[in-house]
Amino acid sequence: MINDRYTFASSPDLLTFEFDSVGPKGTVTKVVQYTEINVKGFYNLGFGDKEPESGYISDLSVTNNGDSQKVLATVARTLYLFMERHPDAIVLATGSTQARTRLYRMGITNNLTAIEQDFDVLGLTDADWEPFRKNVTYHAFSVRRKPQQ
Repeated sequence: MINDRYTFASSPDLLTFEFDSVGPKGTVTKVVQYTEINVKGFYNLGFGDKEPESGYISDLSVTNNGDSQKVLATVARTLYLFMERHPDAIVLATGSTQARTRLYRMGITNNLTAIEQDFDVLGLTDADWEPFRKNVTYHAFSVRRKPQQ
């Protein structure tokens, strides 16, 4: 999955990325944004469809373009680039719905071996943050780049 991804454009600071999802529903522009939250060094990963008329980013749109794995792989690639520019950042991510959070969990699970080579991944349970484990329901995810050796 990680190698099958879309080409994207990025802002100079590598905080915003745009790419087009192409499939049976047409071409839909997707946007990934990394926004620093009120805790220094912590960033929210925002992701959604860009409304063509208004430019508004909707994280509730359902594209159904048949390319969810390729889209997730593209989002993952933006994370690598973002972390190269911001190596000490901690990125927090959750889906806008439980179904999307589950989709993100499945994407992490399916690529965990590759992801864990470069990142420490935590999942948020009802109780606390813990190292990511397969087959556990999480509310959110935290990603930090492993120290370079």
